[in-house]
Amino acid sequence: MSEGMSRSSGSRPPPAAAAAAGGSGVRLAVLASHFSQSSHLASEKEAALAADPSDGPTIFDKILRKEIPSQVVYEDEKTLAFRDISPQAPVHIIIIPKVKDGLSRLTKAEERHVEVMGHLLYAAKIIAKQEKLDDGFRIIINDGPNGCQSVYHLHIHLLGGCQMNWPPG
Repeated sequence: MSEGMSRSSGSRPPPAAAAAAGGSGVRLAVLASHFSQSSHLASEKEAALAADPSDGPTIFDKILRKEIPSQVVYEDEKTLAFRDISPQAPVHIIIIPKVKDGLSRLTKAEERHVEVMGHLLYAAKIIAKQEKLDDGFRIIINDGPNGCQSVYHLHIHLLGGCQMNWPPG
């Protein structure tokens, strides 16, 4: 995730609004939020570096089998979408193919995966509309340790509900 991207759940005012409110306590809160974001970024990186980049079962398989609860927001014959348990934006949804078929990461994609990959993007469009992200959203696919991938089952992050910054990462 980009350090400039809002990581709030919508409950914390943006730093500019907090600064406008004045007071040293507000400034300390803003600084603390930056440190907690840095710490969170570090833990995401650590999780990615510790992940097993195999084609074996993942937490997403357990979610698909309903062994682990999730907040499902969309489901069709090819995809399942659910809210991320550690949201990086006010709206953060994970979209996964129901059948992994060797797609542990984007670099494993083959020509036979073109249809399901296109379907994932189309599902993202439907979900964005359902979530009322009319002003825009971001799609992310992390690939491998350097791409900060921590679950080796190809998935799309749909983020929105706030102004994104560029460049990410």
